[in-house]
Amino acid sequence: MSEYLDTPIFGFALTVIAFQAGLYINRKVRNAIFNPLIIAITLIMIVLISLDIDYEIYNKGGSIVTFFINPTTVVLALPLYKQLNKLKGRGITITIGIAAGTIASFISVIYLGKLFGISETITLSLVPKSATTAISKEISSQIGGIPALTIAATSITGIIGYLMGPGIFKILGINDEVAIGIALGTASHAMGTAKAMEIGEVEGGMASLAIGVAGLMVVLMTPLMIKLFFI
Repeated sequence: MSEYLDTPIFGFALTVIAFQAGLYINRKVRNAIFNPLIIAITLIMIVLISLDIDYEIYNKGGSIVTFFINPTTVVLALPLYKQLNKLKGRGITITIGIAAGTIASFISVIYLGKLFGISETITLSLVPKSATTAISKEISSQIGGIPALTIAATSITGIIGYLMGPGIFKILGINDEVAIGIALGTASHAMGTAKAMEIGEVEGGMASLAIGVAGLMVVLMTPLMIKLFFI
């Protein structure tokens, strides 16, 4: 048994099985709260804690799944290609919207970190959380953050947007397809895009655009933010 646990097969198999279980439960319950990702994370935590298995052992196989995040993110360009006509005449507005969301994410993390006395390392780990995981984890490792914490924060950010986004739009009376897609993609990256695709094709295409542009903005803005607030 111990020989099996010490191989990449264990972490990979546990991740796939946990996510499939999450999908099954989500289909049966049909409630957004029972998100497959939340269920998978919970199941993996239960197994690791119950069997007293170190995260490093699990991650030998779990990292294989993480590797596929990058190409999966690129595939999101397809919905955008189908909605290129929606961008005509709205390029500046869309860019300003994505920039506003990105800057708001930076400022909120930095000032809330200072307000609650969070250490600089943890704050730096949270700074890139609104970029998709493929980007945020790399930024975190380069600015002195903890990539594992960044991945967790990025996942939680996406889940919150997935669950709360539609309700917020309803409360605020926002029904513009482009605005909804841009907001979900900017604030909640891949999970937000998944929800946008559930809402409609236009929303999904705009969210796909927002992921890429927001990721680029995070890469370009992070050094400036570090210089302004941490150096």
